[in-house]
Amino acid sequence: MKGRSLSVTALPGVPIVAPGDDLCRVVIDAVDAAEMVLQNGDVVVLAQKIVSKAEGRGVMLADVTPSPAAFKLAATTGKDPRLVELILSETDEVVRVRPNLIIVRHRLGLVLANAGIDQSNVGAEEGAQALLLPVDPDASAAQLRAALHEATGRTVAVLIIDSLGRAWRMGTTGTAIGVAGLPALLDLRGQPDLNGRKLESSELGLADEIAAAASLMMGQAAEGTPIVVVRGLEYTADGSTARTLLRPREMDLFP
Repeated sequence: MKGRSLSVTALPGVPIVAPGDDLCRVVIDAVDAAEMVLQNGDVVVLAQKIVSKAEGRGVMLADVTPSPAAFKLAATTGKDPRLVELILSETDEVVRVRPNLIIVRHRLGLVLANAGIDQSNVGAEEGAQALLLPVDPDASAAQLRAALHEATGRTVAVLIIDSLGRAWRMGTTGTAIGVAGLPALLDLRGQPDLNGRKLESSELGLADEIAAAASLMMGQAAEGTPIVVVRGLEYTADGSTARTLLRPREMDLFP
C-alpha cells in the first residue's frame, strides 16, 4: 500500500505586482517559469498582498484625514492617526485595544489585528503607504479561478490567504480569506472512526489547513514567492467560500 503524498510548491520569479495587473497572467507565467503545468484539482494559493496590490487597495497616508475618533484611539494606542482612520474605515466593531494594537471585527467578518492593514513590502516609501484587504476576497478568488479555467482549460481551486493571529495562541498562521472551488469546511460528522464509532463533532477547516501549508512555503519577509501550487488533494467543490469558516456571532462564547 502506497503512502499518501502532497506537494506544495512555491513558484519562483513572481514580479512585483502593481495596480491593474492581470493576476491570471501572473499565475500562468509563474507556473511556466517553474516548468510546471496546471492540472485538474490543483489548488492555486495567493498571498493577500498581491491580490490587494492588483486591485489597487494601496492608500497613501498623506491622503488620509483622521477623524476625531481616530485621534482619540491613536492617543490610546500610540498609532499614527491616519492609519487608525483606515482601520476604522474597514471595521464594523472595535473589539479590544491596547498600546500598539487594535483588534477589530472587519467588515468581512474576520476578527483580526489592525483590520488586516499592512505596511510591509507595499512600496518604496515604507511607512507612507498602507495596503487594505481586498474588497471581496471570495469574489476575487472566484474570478481568478474562472480566468485560469478559460486560459488553461484546467479546473483548479483558488485560495487567497493572509497571516492572522489567533486568540489563544502565540504567533500567526496562514488563514484563508478567499475560497473558490473547494470545500472551505469539511463536515465529518456521522463518518466512522477506526473503531466504527460515528464522529459527532468533527469539522475540518480544510481551506485554513491548506493556507497554513502554503504559508510555510511563501515565507513572511523577503522571499518573493507569493504564489503556491498545492497538488495531490482529493476534494469535491461544494460552492462554499471563506465566509463558511466564520463562526456565527450567536455561537461566539468569548465575545
